[in-house]
Amino acid sequence: MADILGGLAGVGFGITVALVVINETPGALASPGGWLTAAGRLTGFLGSYLMLMMVFLIARIPWLERAVGQDQLIRWHRRIGGWPIVLIALHVVFVTLGYAKIDRVGPVRQLGIFLTHYPDMLASLVAFALLVMVGITSWRIVRQRQPYENWWVVHLYTYLALALAFAHQVVTGLAFLHHPLPKGFWIAVWAAAALSVLAFRVTLPIIRNARYRLEVVSVHEEAPGVFSIVCSGQKLSHLAVSGGQFFQWRFLTRGLWWQAHPYSLSAMPNPPHIRVTVKDLGDHSGSVARLKPGTRVFVEGPYGTFTHHVRATNRVVLIGAGVGVTPLRAILEDLPTSVEVSVIVRSSNEEDLIHRDEITALAARRGGTLHELVGSRHQVKLDAAALKRLVPSIATCDVYVCGPAAFTDHVTASVARAGVRPERIHTEVFAF
Repeated sequence: MADILGGLAGVGFGITVALVVINETPGALASPGGWLTAAGRLTGFLGSYLMLMMVFLIARIPWLERAVGQDQLIRWHRRIGGWPIVLIALHVVFVTLGYAKIDRVGPVRQLGIFLTHYPDMLASLVAFALLVMVGITSWRIVRQRQPYENWWVVHLYTYLALALAFAHQVVTGLAFLHHPLPKGFWIAVWAAAALSVLAFRVTLPIIRNARYRLEVVSVHEEAPGVFSIVCSGQKLSHLAVSGGQFFQWRFLTRGLWWQAHPYSLSAMPNPPHIRVTVKDLGDHSGSVARLKPGTRVFVEGPYGTFTHHVRATNRVVLIGAGVGVTPLRAILEDLPTSVEVSVIVRSSNEEDLIHRDEITALAARRGGTLHELVGSRHQVKLDAAALKRLVPSIATCDVYVCGPAAFTDHVTASVARAGVRPERIHTEVFAF
């Protein structure tokens, strides 16, 4: 699937290049500023195309989510991330220098001419400024120092930036002047991106939530700083969800209604109830511990491929730490009875073992093996040798790892050193 998607993106990239190249002539390139303006048009179109690809990756298109998984789509989204801003910045520089040569003025004077005499140019400048702002807040160092809520709000401006840039391209783009076919193609691509967002990030969640009508029933503490929220709803037997998947949760109460956060189910739905378990890590996760019964809940999903459906064997090892054991607990409940399972749970102390009784009962019910590793990371190691001692057959198993990012990275590397093939190592990370 990744190869097919890459191929389609490559075809679109080639068409975008062709839209610019076919409109260039030797005479135009040889004229004053010809090569600069051509480079400006090419970088502008390519930057816009990559921005659209980023929108498609996060549009929550159901078949794409099921085939690839949201965490992989987000990784691709981040990998592309900086290029559109660089390309569009080059577009501004090249076009300004190119037109300055044509008009025989300086670059600063040319910028003033653009803003005062060219249609939609001011809107495009605002769009570029918004993209730069989004890019800065997405830079890893900056991203790690701000709340998720701030990052999420800033990213909403991306849609405004795209809307402002669209008019600028269609009205002033040389590739579209007197060329209805290329113009129709470009409008169709932009319309498809906009419709995908409206359909799958707005309309579909509204329809689903009108059907399920979730509301909070109870909130109780599972471990210090870890709370389970039980919700009730209608027609939850029709909810197509697998153990290990997550929803974007939005609690419709003051201070929380405007923000959505990804939380995995900590148990399979038991109509009319559904449960999620959250660790107090910040403003939002801390606030959900104070939710009142009757609070309405709006969810988007389910998302993710961190499920038993991606396994290639009938032997599974589940390795979790902290609140990361919650999706593993749901996977354990959802696994077919024919699957042999070993569970490894890591914690600094016993009181932090989340859903301990439930995991113990589920593992025992299916004849699985449960290992509880309690102690500091220096006392209780999870290196390749330790994993082989705990699960001698681990090299022939599918391994699911979930926990804090550092834990997941370390254990994933240890699992690989223990002989597990890369395609049998399954993780899902919810970092923004």
